[in-house]
Amino acid sequence: MARAFGLALLVGLLVAGCGVRTSKPYTAKGTEPCLAKKGFTGVSTKPVDVGFIAGFADNGGLKGTSPTGNVLTIAFTADSDSVASTEAAFKNHAPKSLRPHITDIMQTNRNAVLVWTITPKSDELDAVQRCLQP
Repeated sequence: MARAFGLALLVGLLVAGCGVRTSKPYTAKGTEPCLAKKGFTGVSTKPVDVGFIAGFADNGGLKGTSPTGNVLTIAFTADSDSVASTEAAFKNHAPKSLRPHITDIMQTNRNAVLVWTITPKSDELDAVQRCLQP
């Protein structure tokens, strides 16, 4: 009985550990390889490729094209407290034609600000959310 209890306790601890999430900020370098595996093309973290706002983000910027042709830019801020100013920068520098729809094409996740060319399909957004890495 003690052996079975010990085994159950060990399994319980292992299962509990699987759901642990890190509080480290997401980064461009950590996210880049996963997006390429998910079929995104032209994935780059070079500041010259990702644009001014994402290029100067504290944890890097990333740009890539989804399998459906939707271009994604991600600015990885220092932390979640920095997201609002990066969102404001994207809103202020967006083409006038996009400004009324900016909330449709911009999402955030912790320290990552995602901006698409058109509203992403749910599977595109899900793939990116799963790829965000420290």
